[in-house]
Amino acid sequence: MSTTICQVMGFIVSSLGVAGCIVSTAMDMWSTQDLYDNPVTAVFQYQGLWRSCVRQSSGFTECRPYFTILGLPAMFQAVRALMIVGIVLGILGLLVCIFALKCIRIGNMEDSAKANLTLTSGIMFIIAGLCAITGVSVFANMLVTNFWMSTANMYQGMGNVQNRYTFGSALFVGWVAGGLALVGGILMCLACRGLIPEESRYKAVSYNASGRNISYRTGPYKVGSGYEPEMKSRKGPGYEEPARSEDGRRSYPSKYDYV
Repeated sequence: MSTTICQVMGFIVSSLGVAGCIVSTAMDMWSTQDLYDNPVTAVFQYQGLWRSCVRQSSGFTECRPYFTILGLPAMFQAVRALMIVGIVLGILGLLVCIFALKCIRIGNMEDSAKANLTLTSGIMFIIAGLCAITGVSVFANMLVTNFWMSTANMYQGMGNVQNRYTFGSALFVGWVAGGLALVGGILMCLACRGLIPEESRYKAVSYNASGRNISYRTGPYKVGSGYEPEMKSRKGPGYEEPARSEDGRRSYPSKYDYV
């Protein structure tokens, strides 16, 4: 029962993580204009992975997509690639995880096959979560670097005013989503251990003799007469073998001879 609960919890948490990665990638507020020095402004700018937007004080918002990728920084394109790879791996992991659920029976699928599928989906979720966390962290590092560079230029230029950008809400969504996908993948890997059949966990141990292989053979049994054991037991220091008759037969003393 605990294996099923762990597997279902891993599926739910991973689903939330993958959904969060998709939402974070599609959001436009990856970077927002810093209003610390100018809290009252007629124009508010924010940027995403796919377009930049401008919101006026009247409430009108205009977004302009990036028509080309040639003019974008290499790190910016790397962030795009990491988020896309994380989403693709997360979706594939969800599809595999559906077939691996213990509560769902598909044909005559054995527990060992479900264990392999569970482990595969868990690894996919872990990689997807790491891709999302890495992509968001790289973008955040870019924002921090540009923020301090813009601040230094503003103080050096005196009258030169530049727009500084800070963390947007999409970054926090991406961090949380990547963490959920990572935790869900770990739960799936833990559930894989409970699905492995008991007989396959332990290997049979064979014990071999250190010397030569000794084979025991049973030979034919020699059947003797009923008198042989008794006669052999009687042989001793004072035992005399009975005399033989003319025809070769032995004559044994009767019980009256010992009286």
